[in-house]
Amino acid sequence: MKPTNQKKLTLTIERADGVLWGRTEYDDNLLVESGETQEGLEASLKTLLHDFHDLDPARVEFTVEYDLTAFFQEFDFLKITKVAELAGLNGSLLRQYVSGKRNPASTQARKIGTASHQLGGKLAGVHLYA
Repeated sequence: MKPTNQKKLTLTIERADGVLWGRTEYDDNLLVESGETQEGLEASLKTLLHDFHDLDPARVEFTVEYDLTAFFQEFDFLKITKVAELAGLNGSLLRQYVSGKRNPASTQARKIGTASHQLGGKLAGVHLYA
């Protein structure tokens, strides 16, 4: 059962130098932490929120935003070529975005997000039988 009075915070996750970096803001305080995994990163940030703002970690819920490098690492089963195709982008351009060699414009990022949601919608409608 979820505790009452949940605090929903935005957690932005980026990948740099092989490490996940996350940031969230609470009460005009920007908290930044790094971690090997998303779960570890979330746990560390919840600890900081407890230490600095006396928030119960069980009451904190994150809405996660990813940069493209972190997104394709977290969802590594996605094929970059297929996502690019659905987004109407060139596959090599998307690979450059994912590698961090280039940064997407906000319109490009929205197209990539829409394509990933389309893939998720297709998966949600799948029925398997044995």
